Amino acid sequence: MAADLPAGESRPVQRPLIMRYAARSDVGRIRAKNDDSAYVGRYLAVVADGMGGHAGGDVASAATVLDMLHLDKGDYAGDAGTILADEIQTANSLLSELVHINPKLAGMGTTVTALLLAEGKLHFAHIGDSRAYRLRDGEFEQVSVDHTFVQRLIDEGRLRPEEAETHPHKNVLMRVLGDVDASPELDLDTLDVKPGERWLLCSDGLNYVAGHVVERTVRETKDLRECVETLVDLTLENGAPDNVTVVMVEIVEETRDDVSTAAVDVVPSLPAAAAPIAAAKPAGETPGALGKPVDPDAAAPGERQAPDGKDPAGADRQTSTDPHLGEHLSAEVLRLELASRPHELVGAAASAADSGSIPTIAGRTVARRAATVLTHKAETPASDDDEILERPKPRRWVTLSIAASVLLVLTIGLWLGYAWTQTRYYIGEFDSRVAIYNGVSQRLGPLQLSELEAVTEIRMDSLPQFSQQRVRQTVPARDLYDAQRIVKNLEGTGTIAPEDECLTASPTPGDTTAPSTAPVTDPAAVPTAPAPSPEASGASAAPSPTPSPTVSCEGGQ
Repeated sequence: MAADLPAGESRPVQRPLIMRYAARSDVGRIRAKNDDSAYVGRYLAVVADGMGGHAGGDVASAATVLDMLHLDKGDYAGDAGTILADEIQTANSLLSELVHINPKLAGMGTTVTALLLAEGKLHFAHIGDSRAYRLRDGEFEQVSVDHTFVQRLIDEGRLRPEEAETHPHKNVLMRVLGDVDASPELDLDTLDVKPGERWLLCSDGLNYVAGHVVERTVRETKDLRECVETLVDLTLENGAPDNVTVVMVEIVEETRDDVSTAAVDVVPSLPAAAAPIAAAKPAGETPGALGKPVDPDAAAPGERQAPDGKDPAGADRQTSTDPHLGEHLSAEVLRLELASRPHELVGAAASAADSGSIPTIAGRTVARRAATVLTHKAETPASDDDEILERPKPRRWVTLSIAASVLLVLTIGLWLGYAWTQTRYYIGEFDSRVAIYNGVSQRLGPLQLSELEAVTEIRMDSLPQFSQQRVRQTVPARDLYDAQRIVKNLEGTGTIAPEDECLTASPTPGDTTAPSTAPVTDPAAVPTAPAPSPEASGASAAPSPTPSPTVSCEGGQ
């Protein structure tokens, strides 16, 4: 039939086009967790590579992929390309909301490379450094452009392509989904599609396999499952320092068998949605995490249903409609969504779906999505049937109360400390004179904890050297009266000790006015005693048989 067509004209599409597919994701040889996620069905293929160097890379990729899987359908009321772009922007807003709820996820991000098949066209969307390759009419080409720093250098002619793989900044992303940009720039395109063409979507973990080896594998391996297995195995053989995810898609015409295998039981309304449904799909066509088949009857834990409608123990299964099931109910709705069509889900998204740890935002459901924020449409009122994961109410009043209490205690403590310093006095120097200060001779940052009380007429150079040194180092006083007493001592004796307690040596041995047993509390004060007259010095030149009187000075005052 194709031979009857004019030269250069493609065979008209007689039947709707669908995707045949296979997918695999592996954590690799070095990474501790898999930050990649991927979904592929008959109309949608998505690969997301979470930023593994940041907290929550697996959360970012899983949330994005799970938020987009509802697009896997063949009919759209509007332009499918616009809907795909809006949905990716919606996923970006979801990541920002998740970071707002859990600040520990700040900095997380993910790449997205997606294909949406609708009405005989292939809609392409891309951001980041995951890649999309197409094999069509014998030509193998990379359709996506890496949004990396080295790619920008290549585009500007500052770096050769062969130098990119060894560049120290080859993994620096310039564009990515996350909580950084509210409306990131996407690469978008609508492409003609032909039956028989193949697409390879992959995370950058596949970059450790040489490009010509990847091309040869895609060309020569006819079976899609064998192709993805081979590509991942080659990555592992090369060390696999990063997570690796590979999705293979082949565009084919839909057959009657495809129509029959896509048929499912009618999904009941949400009040009864807890009852799982069974999809009539051929064995192996709906694998789950890492190639394991998804059990269409898998509902919330402990609610697996046997084919006869009873649980494995034979008892009648009671459907729970508790609207406060939260995360479990959200996971159950997701399983119903997945069970409604053939698909393959791998990586972090598959782990989240299996465990029920679905990243969700209050009010997000299959029927009512946050895309209304971007399209400025009014949201439909929430119903009792929506699965609701209530956002934890921030207890800001508790934080504010604690902060206010701590601030009050610190303020009172500082005020009491300052008030105590103002009850103290000390003797110091001001303008080469002895002065009295109120407070303590210390600073608290820019705050001086003392102020000048009074300046005396006593000049510093009139005092003995030792007394000058003591005054410059400041002499503490108990109160103002004590400070005035010390000043009086300095004025009368040149020392800080009281005059009646600071005794000098007698000029004669017979002087009995001084006690001979007074303790010496400040030996350094001896030289400061007034010197005897020259006559007295001459009279006492001979050694005295009796001890000279000692000096008692309150040097510690």
